[in-house]
Amino acid sequence: MVRDKNNTEADILQRAFATLQKMTPLGVEIKTIAQEPALANGLRPDRVVRMVLPGKELKYCAEIRANLTKAQALLLLVHREKLPCPLLLIARHVNTEMAEELRKNGLEFIDTAGNAYINQPPVYIFIKGNKTPPIAAPLPPTRAFRTAGLRVIFGFLRNPGLENKTYREIAAAVGVALGTVDWIIRELKELGFLLDMGKAGFKLIRKEALLQRWVTAYPEQLRPKQLLGRYRGQQGWWQQKKLDPQKAQWGGEVAAARLTQYLKPELIIIYTTAQELNNFLLANRLKKDLTGDVEILERFWHPLEVQPNEDLVHPVLVYADLLATGNQRNLETAKIIYEQHIIRLIRED
Repeated sequence: MVRDKNNTEADILQRAFATLQKMTPLGVEIKTIAQEPALANGLRPDRVVRMVLPGKELKYCAEIRANLTKAQALLLLVHREKLPCPLLLIARHVNTEMAEELRKNGLEFIDTAGNAYINQPPVYIFIKGNKTPPIAAPLPPTRAFRTAGLRVIFGFLRNPGLENKTYREIAAAVGVALGTVDWIIRELKELGFLLDMGKAGFKLIRKEALLQRWVTAYPEQLRPKQLLGRYRGQQGWWQQKKLDPQKAQWGGEVAAARLTQYLKPELIIIYTTAQELNNFLLANRLKKDLTGDVEILERFWHPLEVQPNEDLVHPVLVYADLLATGNQRNLETAKIIYEQHIIRLIRED
């Protein structure tokens, strides 16, 4: 399959800077990061960019996005403090609403349409509203980051060592077909996330980058397929309620609030099974409501063991749920969950 050149990182980078140079009197020098090692936390910016402004020269850690989503923007805000230089988002297109959000949060950006936010006193640039011409649709994500692959990756992230079980055991643990495991393992090796050590088995590597790919693909590829419905219940029905973790678990803001004691939930997310749905609705007096504040999703993993937090889903999924809302108020809580519950899972050996 031929890659759409309009959506490659190199093309987006070159077109964004060319457009910026036409619209502003800035000199720009681009330096790749091929020789620069990954940071201690496993992060690696897509490019290191030197931007020459009137009277100063800046060094940016640049992240390039072909199709920017709210979840991706929140993820960049979560991780920008870990980078050794200021973050610059380079995108194919930043729409007006997103431009305002990025400016409000102090995240500098440029895009191929000439929209930009640069705030480096005495230089201040804020351009929004420019539209890009229609281009060919981007390539779909590699299979490893579609539905079945996301199930397997989630299994690897929440169960360290699962990658060294037999394919049959992996398939049973994550709920995919046996043959699916083989091609996902092969793709993860090709993508540089799984190291084949021969007789010593496999080793999951670049776990920070893998987590980032997972949490941005999850709300687009897997989560919509798991939705069982929106509902509404009596005020505060969930606040003191404990769930049987074999049947249902709290996700999203409720799980985040109970993990951190930091957030006041507005959207109630529950993961259960299709078989348990009716019993759960009756027991909790929940009624169908397309605008309700209760979202119920089908669990896509097997709770083979009860985790320490019992009726809460795994912190990786809580983190992904918060980012999937695209809601700025969840950002600080997402950072806390990452620092307190996730870093130790993705730390490189």
